[in-house]
Amino acid sequence: MTKKSHSDRILKLLEEKASLKQTIYHNTIEVFDHFKMAIKAMAEEYSKIMVLKDERVIVEYKDRGAHHCEMRVGGDLLIFIMHTNVFEFDRSHPIWKSSYIKKDENRSFCGMIMVYNFLSDSFKYNRSNDVGYLIGRVFINKDKHYFVDGKKQLGFMHNEFFSAPIADAEIRSIIESAVLYCLEFDLYTPPFETFREITVNEMLEASNMMQIKTGKRLGFKFQSEDLGE
Repeated sequence: MTKKSHSDRILKLLEEKASLKQTIYHNTIEVFDHFKMAIKAMAEEYSKIMVLKDERVIVEYKDRGAHHCEMRVGGDLLIFIMHTNVFEFDRSHPIWKSSYIKKDENRSFCGMIMVYNFLSDSFKYNRSNDVGYLIGRVFINKDKHYFVDGKKQLGFMHNEFFSAPIADAEIRSIIESAVLYCLEFDLYTPPFETFREITVNEMLEASNMMQIKTGKRLGFKFQSEDLGE
């Protein structure tokens, strides 16, 4: 391949692929802003109701920057993070079987919004050893079409590219599904063997900073559950 052909190839890829990824990135940023607005509105809505029912139950929203926001719902903390990179799916992924992708393979490139579930006390008490769980991922492509893979409701409702650009109603539905999953996903008592032995230093740290590792399914095989379960 000649120097000229190398240059032409580079320019062609910049024009096609780099421009495509810029479009997807800006689409994802726009969608994530809508997520933040919807999460804030939901938090304010539920907070007003819970103040009257039980003021001890906190529902609140926190904006942590352009690519990160949080929603506290009682003892749960949902963290929404937008990845700044654009991804393409492996050829073994089921989306390649869809006519939507077959008509235009550039539709397989997506931005990604991840949803994590932590215990709110993990951050309140600075328990750095505690664990959280990825419960869902929202993928946005160049057409602003989307699909979700995730746990239970998230995976069932949005598991293939939607036939239209994502709208506020779908964003609300995704957030509600994530909140429902977290509230129904309870904290289990860890197996006895998990805490059978503990050092003096660990006990002192636990007493001072509550550093005994905690997670909703710590010691259980959460990771083995199917995404769509």
